[in-house]
Amino acid sequence: LMHMSKKGLYKQLTSSYGENFTKKQAQYAVDNVDADWNENALKKAEDYRDTMSMSKSAIYDQLTSSYGEGFTSKQAKYAINNLD
Repeated sequence: LMHMSKKGLYKQLTSSYGENFTKKQAQYAVDNVDADWNENALKKAEDYRDTMSMSKSAIYDQLTSSYGEGFTSKQAKYAINNLD
């Protein structure tokens, strides 16, 4: 639903402003969730393209930023290469 990265999901689960799970609980969750991280990166890239009119370069930077989405470089490249 939210098209998060593994890193982003972990941060959300452990944040005192988010779900406030323990680090151990959050790690268990991200290790066992059935998610297609490439597809999540692509959906998030499409959101940025459609709502913010960002360039592919800017989208890539946002997807990989530790202050942004936290996707891996490989996942972000997949997303950029598959934007229609």
